[in-house]
Amino acid sequence: MLAAAQLWQPFHEFVFMRRALLGGLVLACSTAPLGVFLILRRMSLIGDAVAHGILPGAALGFWFAGLSLPALTLGGLGAGLGMAGLAAWITRRTGLREDASLAAIYPISLASGVLILGLAGKRLDLLHLLFGSALAVDGPTLEGMLWVCGVSLLAMALIYKALLLDTLDPLFLNSVSRLGPFAHGVFLTLVVLNLVIGFQAIGALMVVGLMMLPAAASRFWSRRLPVLIGVAAVFGCLSVWLGLLLSFHYSLPSGPAIVLVAGGLYLLSVVFGPVHGLLRRPPLPTSP
Repeated sequence: MLAAAQLWQPFHEFVFMRRALLGGLVLACSTAPLGVFLILRRMSLIGDAVAHGILPGAALGFWFAGLSLPALTLGGLGAGLGMAGLAAWITRRTGLREDASLAAIYPISLASGVLILGLAGKRLDLLHLLFGSALAVDGPTLEGMLWVCGVSLLAMALIYKALLLDTLDPLFLNSVSRLGPFAHGVFLTLVVLNLVIGFQAIGALMVVGLMMLPAAASRFWSRRLPVLIGVAAVFGCLSVWLGLLLSFHYSLPSGPAIVLVAGGLYLLSVVFGPVHGLLRRPPLPTSP
């Protein structure tokens, strides 16, 4: 177990730990409302699909510019939005469900990204793109994460009502306003943007866990949407803090450590959560 002094000492002594903590905290706060809305809109697996979809663009950016924040961000953003747009186009043209379209496209995207890195002769850096390193967050990456967090929270506040109505009663929203498709498009753009900036810190495969696990855990603690978002943000921040500590003290990969802590909080919520938690469910009636 970690002693009390060990809970804060690494962040006090080392600049890279403070950067990793600040970047992870703002990422957790930025992804919390997105994860909650993804679950409410029954789009939970879309985050995972898009995370794979950004890999080819990030790989091209890495091939041409190395570990350049603008190149990785622009490449990943273009690939993620392109994948989401292609899935939406296939859905409109064929009637195939959007999640099925994404499920068909994301293995192609993942394989393309791995192939591009292989052709570039930089296979070892594939681990950096897939699993990241929160302890390697530098100044430009941290600044980018702060900007993305600010833009995401502001945009979510602006589209909150339209997105909520589109989630709960899209037919009513369509009858009184045409903001539904616009809110959905902005929402998907924010999901891609957060996944792109997040994979540079904790990896393309790990950032989905930080987005979805706290959001899923929050469903066991409240039925009110603002509370769900707040609980998800708190769980995400707690996962980042404890995950970084475990990574530092026990020499563990930072991204998987953060996600496993988030997974532990989810399992605790499943058992002890006051809303449909296993220990709060009424006992099954027994036959006479």
